[in-house]
Amino acid sequence: MKLQTQIPLKPLENSIDYNAKVFLMGSCFVENIGEKFSYYKFQSLVNSFGIIFHPKAIENLISRIIQQKKFTKEDVFFLNERWHCFEVHSVLSNPSEEIFLNKLNEILEESFSFLKTASHIVFTLGTAWGYENKESANLVANCHKVPQKNFNKVLFNAIEIEASLKIITRLIKEINPEAAIQFTVSPVRHLKDGFIENQRSKAHLITAIHQIIEKDTSISYFPSYEIMMDELRDYRFYAEDMIHPNKTAINYIWEKFKETAVASSCTNTMKEVEKIQSGLSHRPFNTESDEFKKFQEKLQQKIVYLSEKHPHITF
Repeated sequence: MKLQTQIPLKPLENSIDYNAKVFLMGSCFVENIGEKFSYYKFQSLVNSFGIIFHPKAIENLISRIIQQKKFTKEDVFFLNERWHCFEVHSVLSNPSEEIFLNKLNEILEESFSFLKTASHIVFTLGTAWGYENKESANLVANCHKVPQKNFNKVLFNAIEIEASLKIITRLIKEINPEAAIQFTVSPVRHLKDGFIENQRSKAHLITAIHQIIEKDTSISYFPSYEIMMDELRDYRFYAEDMIHPNKTAINYIWEKFKETAVASSCTNTMKEVEKIQSGLSHRPFNTESDEFKKFQEKLQQKIVYLSEKHPHITF
């Protein structure tokens, strides 16, 4: 007896293994997937500029990264005792302008270096609703608690989003033509925009992505939004806010992603990494006992073995 409808999944032609380098950018959901890659010790770079929801904001950052256009004093502003940049998340904001700009440009260099050698690039789009700065007419990635009267709230249509995605993919292919590019739509509903408005937003994102895929079969789509809305259509899979996926839902979607995108040859290594991670989080009653010292020795042997097999793996 089938108790749920299953979303058909198409495996990646170029699957991710422990030699892969995965660049991830987008909404908070991409961080959920990125945390899994980090936990299992894959080579990855996740939202180096913080959470980015809108495809145009992603386009702006990808353009800056690939053109290696450094951040300057013209790109930052001071508010509430901190320096901010409309292109990045407030998690990076800093009381010192100099430290802030240096950090942004360090991340810029790191992102460019990783992006041009990445084997896989994953973008998670969060919303088609965006905020345009009235003064500059530019879409911002984050409002940084600047008064709302300074922005126009706009809904990008599918054609406008498709144009952004085309620029993103074209720029990436200019420096890294072999990278496998995958898009997904965040399963998090943006209900602050409104229930109907959220559905319009997600529809525009999904339409734009599939317009791109139909013209370029090297680009793929992972249906995280559809899995959440259909296979996990029960509030027991949501956090207390009834909006974000809970741990069970995130693990479920990760398993689906792993099934389609991660090479089966990684299974044993992932199991070994999981054992080590579990061992490292173990808290004994007596750290001086012989039993615990033997446990640590065995754990260290496992770490050394994995590090010799995969030099990039460290704990």
